[in-house]
Amino acid sequence: MAITWRFSALADRHRALGSNLEDWGGMGTAWTYDKDQTEEYMAIRTKAGVMDVSGLKKVHINGPHASQVIDRATTRNVEKIQPGRSAYATMLDDRGKFIDDCVIYRMGPNSWMVVHGTGQGHEQLTMASSGRDVSVRFDDNLHDISLQGPLAVDYLEKHVEGIRKLRYFSHMHTTLFGFPVTISRTGYTGERGYEIFCRGQDAVAIWDRIVEEGAEMGIIPTRFTTLDLLRAESYLLFYPYDNSETYPFEDEPGGDTLWELGLDFTVSPGKTGFRGAEEHYRLKGKERFKIYGVKLEGTEPAEEGAPLLKDGKQVGVVTIGMYSPLNKHNVGIARMPVDCAVQGTPLTVKNATGEIACIAHPLPFHDPEKKRRTVRD
Repeated sequence: MAITWRFSALADRHRALGSNLEDWGGMGTAWTYDKDQTEEYMAIRTKAGVMDVSGLKKVHINGPHASQVIDRATTRNVEKIQPGRSAYATMLDDRGKFIDDCVIYRMGPNSWMVVHGTGQGHEQLTMASSGRDVSVRFDDNLHDISLQGPLAVDYLEKHVEGIRKLRYFSHMHTTLFGFPVTISRTGYTGERGYEIFCRGQDAVAIWDRIVEEGAEMGIIPTRFTTLDLLRAESYLLFYPYDNSETYPFEDEPGGDTLWELGLDFTVSPGKTGFRGAEEHYRLKGKERFKIYGVKLEGTEPAEEGAPLLKDGKQVGVVTIGMYSPLNKHNVGIARMPVDCAVQGTPLTVKNATGEIACIAHPLPFHDPEKKRRTVRD
């Protein structure tokens, strides 16, 4: 059991499934269960899975200057986000280097919620709030239950009127099983899914009912680390595990540009004034590496951190790999030189068990047009 300072109300549910509750962002999180992880992956890809992602940090920003604070701290033009809508954004330091990603939710005219992971999001928002008429409050009572997969909407529409009409990156304030919740059509799986934000005192009842009622539809509890299988084929980066904080350059401090990570799309067109903006634009075309995909031969996946070779020499590293029994591909996310990040470039992955031939391949591998997560019906 990790030494943690944040606690999920669902901890006992995870322990009952075999989890030792490893630390993620200061919260004991279900990295393991006593069952086959492939079953969880298949459930989310073909039916649905329910996951506790309460370790994400929820920060409320309220007041007349709230939008200015978020505008300074993130790469998005926040005034284009309407109440009931949200946007994926990134945050940079003064060097123009990535320090966190987040989802920005507009709750009302001067009311926002920013949800981020283990990076410096809260600190960035707090710094940007200095001298502003605004409150920045970290909320650890608010839990986040993620219901992901193609049948998630079929289950929820039995209980929530209008859920099927909720658009991608939209949210609604409603009730679920009589409890007040905010349901957001977002997630981290590459599938149609929903995040249910609820009070800590309601989380167990909501979780138990979804697990009990969803069983007949094939909806099952899934561990947090099943996201690794899903993200590897859906091009979803996970700070710091794909970043130079984990795979540092020699004689350079940690930090990657959005151009290197392929996250430059998170900068609203023409936006200036956010922290690190000048350096961000200056560093375009100066990429030291690129995040790109690899497609391996066979069914043995690349190990996390496996060296990536070209002509026998290490040129990069595979940050995460997986073999999909559903899609029948052996794929991974890698950090590689810019000139290797071209479809078809022959490469080799060096696992502890031996070398595996592979080619460079564009991301994502699963649903490249993102139709599954954005579908309207």
